[in-house]
This record gives sequence, structure tokens and C-alpha cells, in this order.
Amino acid sequence: MTDQPRDHRLLLRAIALADRCPPSTHAFSVGAIIADASGEVIATGYSRATDPHDHAEEVALAGLSATDPRLVGATIYSSLEPCSTRASRPRSCTSLILDTPISRVVFAWREPALFVDCQGAELLRGADREVVELPEFAPQARRPNAHLVGGE
Repeated sequence: MTDQPRDHRLLLRAIALADRCPPSTHAFSVGAIIADASGEVIATGYSRATDPHDHAEEVALAGLSATDPRLVGATIYSSLEPCSTRASRPRSCTSLILDTPISRVVFAWREPALFVDCQGAELLRGADREVVELPEFAPQARRPNAHLVGGE
């Protein structure tokens, strides 16, 4: 079920987390927030938070057990479409999300084919997860990545 004001507010918070990312020339700066079914934030993450290979969703999920009951009906908000392929680690963010009962994924910016060909949104939809793309927030999500994608 869509709660547009909540989705907008939490997605903007996830986008703001991307500003904390240490700079990189071979990875996107991304922020992620996990909110339970009532909209309470239960985890956050951003790219390269503790390791140069960290992805935002991965960091947020690492703070919770995949069987945490708060994940039932939860939503993960990400400034960028969750990755479906990783060069640096064996498991993609899409795969990590699918290992949980998270039922919704809301993101701002579809991953450009700069590093990999991402199919996260399609794989999540194919696994019966609700995927909400809010492209009106893509310019804000691109901003901390301008050195990679220019004015796209």
C-alpha cells in the first residue's frame, strides 16, 4: 500500500545519506533506509560506510537479522536501484533483499549501465516484491555521483 508522503520523506532521507559516502571513482554513492510496516526507521546505511566495497542496502541489512519480525511488511528506500550484479562481493543487494521478508522497495534513480547492467527492479518485481520508482527524485540522487555521470 502506498503512503506517498511517507515514501517521499523517507526516500529524501535515504538520498541525504549518500552525501556521507567517501568519494569513489568506481562505485556509486548511495543511501538506504529500512522502515518497518508502521514507517519507523529500523536501519540505515550508505555506500562505503565501513569498507570500500560496502553498498548502502547491504550496510542497512547487516544491522538486522534476515528473520527480524520488523521486516515483515517493511520497505527499503534507496537512492539508487538495488544492484543485481556485484563485481566486489558474491551477493547482490537484490539477492540480500530477497533473503528477507521486506515486501516493498522504493528507489529514486535507475542504475545507469556504467559499471554493470542492473536488473534489480525487474528481479524484485519477478519475486512479487512491490517496487516503486520515484524518478522525480533522481536528480537529487545523481548529485553526489556527478563526477561519475556528469549532468546526465
